Amino acid sequence: MSGLIVRSALLGVGLAMDAFSVSVANGLRAPNMRRAEQLRIAGCFAFFQWLMPLMGWLGVHVVERVFTAATRAVPWIGFGLLAFIGGKMLLEGLRGEPQTEASALTPGALLVQGVATSIDALSAGFALAEETLPQALASAFIIAGVTFALCLLGVRAGQKAGQRLTRWASVLGGLILIGIGIRIIWQAVL
Repeated sequence: MSGLIVRSALLGVGLAMDAFSVSVANGLRAPNMRRAEQLRIAGCFAFFQWLMPLMGWLGVHVVERVFTAATRAVPWIGFGLLAFIGGKMLLEGLRGEPQTEASALTPGALLVQGVATSIDALSAGFALAEETLPQALASAFIIAGVTFALCLLGVRAGQKAGQRLTRWASVLGGLILIGIGIRIIWQAVL
């Protein structure tokens, strides 16, 4: 069991890096973000990092052929979502549009970010295929916990930097999201 915990925690750190980076970008956009919003962001990313490995595990056990065919499109979907959101943030920052708490992150934008940053966790679920369902659930919960903690730290780090970089925070956040999207494609191609 301790091997499962360690393996899952390390997997969680690796899978959470995109969500951590996006959390930093979210913190950059809203340096005065309330605690409830920070928890909502971290919770959203943790939920999708919990859900996607289980979907991958289920895919291996139930509908392997369908998921295998769909996995080729997954990186492109993630790239498209992150490039769209990042491009929007970048343009807002370059135009000098004022950042308000309300425009910082809509529920729909957070949902898209959660899905886009957890797509790699879907394929991690394929790696959990040899685990039993209780083991896969335990793994997913550990991955979610690690993601939650890292994303909460990421939002706070972004807020601190955002307070110093107010004018360019949206530009930097947009570039981070676009960069993550490009990295997703790069890893898929190689």
